[in-house]
Amino acid sequence: METLIYEKLSDKAVRCGICRHACVIQEGKRGRCHVRENQDGRLLSLVYPRLIAKSIDPIEKKPIFHLKPGSFSYSIATVGCNFKCVFCQNSEIAQMPADSGMIQGADTAPEKIVEEALKAGCESISYTYTEPTVFFELALHTARLAKEKGLYNIFVTNGYMSPQALEMISPWLDAANVDLKAFTEEFYRTYCKARLEPVKENIRHMLDLGIFVELTTLLIPGLNDDPKELTAMAEYIARDLGPETPWHISRFHPCYRLTDRPSTPVSSLMTAFEAGQNAGLYYVYTGNAPGLASENTFCRSCKALLVKRQGYRVENRLLPGGACPECKTPVHGIY
Repeated sequence: METLIYEKLSDKAVRCGICRHACVIQEGKRGRCHVRENQDGRLLSLVYPRLIAKSIDPIEKKPIFHLKPGSFSYSIATVGCNFKCVFCQNSEIAQMPADSGMIQGADTAPEKIVEEALKAGCESISYTYTEPTVFFELALHTARLAKEKGLYNIFVTNGYMSPQALEMISPWLDAANVDLKAFTEEFYRTYCKARLEPVKENIRHMLDLGIFVELTTLLIPGLNDDPKELTAMAEYIARDLGPETPWHISRFHPCYRLTDRPSTPVSSLMTAFEAGQNAGLYYVYTGNAPGLASENTFCRSCKALLVKRQGYRVENRLLPGGACPECKTPVHGIY
């Protein structure tokens, strides 16, 4: 399928406009995501509509904690990614085209995706497991149909899409969990082959477009867990995005090309958790470490327990519409 956002240049070259890399791609070559190819001066998606994964997941797995807690989300992905994270947790999907040149998947029409989500009793569709921007056309077509059927649409994203792509899908995109991978340009350049500032710009743009945003930071020992950096990140979230923005701090386990360091100590998770609370954030969560009280949602006013979580087991005590049953304070989210 011909991609939706690109510019034709001289000598059959093209400039892709789907993400902030803005790859200039010569005839016969692919962009950084390895799933958009210049064929005779036309930029084609090699993954429409080839799903490599589809699953019925608890929405908390995304993680999304403030959109229909306890519900299920139909989760889909193709291969490919526009980041090259050495700690990629889904490398067999995300990095397949870059590592092996292969593009696998089964053709699945948007209509079929929506039909299967409804049949499974899901309340949303999540575009996840890799960066959904790389299968933007499939996500857009699916999201339009899903919205017509009353389903929510969620991006689990690195936040590196172009402004044009974000604006194009925004009428149908309800929520996003954005990976805020670190708070230094050096980390993004070294470990993701990308930049921090466009991510920050896109998070703000999402909020301005009315998209509900949660953030996730995978805490990696020795790379992005310095207390000063965590404090700076938490203060940025509270100041620039709003204290109601949920922030998930997730535990790292060795994987892909980053196996030279241990899993994140729980003490580091709690240092980040406390940085979030000290910055005035209402909703800070720890992930990949089941059993901690920091998985739960508490009322920001009276501190009552609102949503109790044990892994993916959820007890939702919110009033209809999302308010505290004790003091009636509204809880930020979509309920």
